[in-house]
Amino acid sequence: MKNSWFSFYNLVLALWVGGIAIFSFLVAPIIFKSYGLDTAGGIVGKLLLPYFWYNLILAVLALLVFFLVAGERAKPAYRLSLVLLTAALVINLFIVFRLYPEAIRAKQEVTSFESESPDSPARKRFAKLHGASAALNLVLLVDGIVLLIAGPSVKK
Repeated sequence: MKNSWFSFYNLVLALWVGGIAIFSFLVAPIIFKSYGLDTAGGIVGKLLLPYFWYNLILAVLALLVFFLVAGERAKPAYRLSLVLLTAALVINLFIVFRLYPEAIRAKQEVTSFESESPDSPARKRFAKLHGASAALNLVLLVDGIVLLIAGPSVKK
C-alpha cells in the first residue's frame, strides 16, 4: 500500500512541476506572442486564479501524502522535503490570498498596457507585483524539482 501512496506522491509532484513549466514556458508566452498586451493580459489573467489554486491544492496534497510515504524522520531527505513542502504551502497561500488579489487591484488601475506609459505609477506597481509573482513561481518550480530528486524513497 505504501508503494501506491509513494506513486501518488510522485504524481502530485510531477503535476506540480509540469503544470508550472507548461504554463510558464509554453501557455503564457504563446498567448503573449499571439495577441496584443491588453488581450493577452486578459486571457492570462483569466487563467491565473485557477492556476494558483491548482498549485495550492497540489502543495497541500503533496504535504499530506508526504506524511504517509516519508521514511525515517532523522534522515536529511525527510527534513529537506518537509521544509520544501512547508515553504511551498506558505508561498502558495501568500500568492492566492495576498499577492494575486493585490495584483488584480493594481492591474485594474492600468487603463491600457498598450497605450499607457510603462513609467506610470499604476504600471510600475503592477510590474513590481508581477515580478514578485514570477519570482515566486520560479521558486515553486525549483522547489518541486528538488522534491522529486531528493524526496523520500520506499523500502521494498
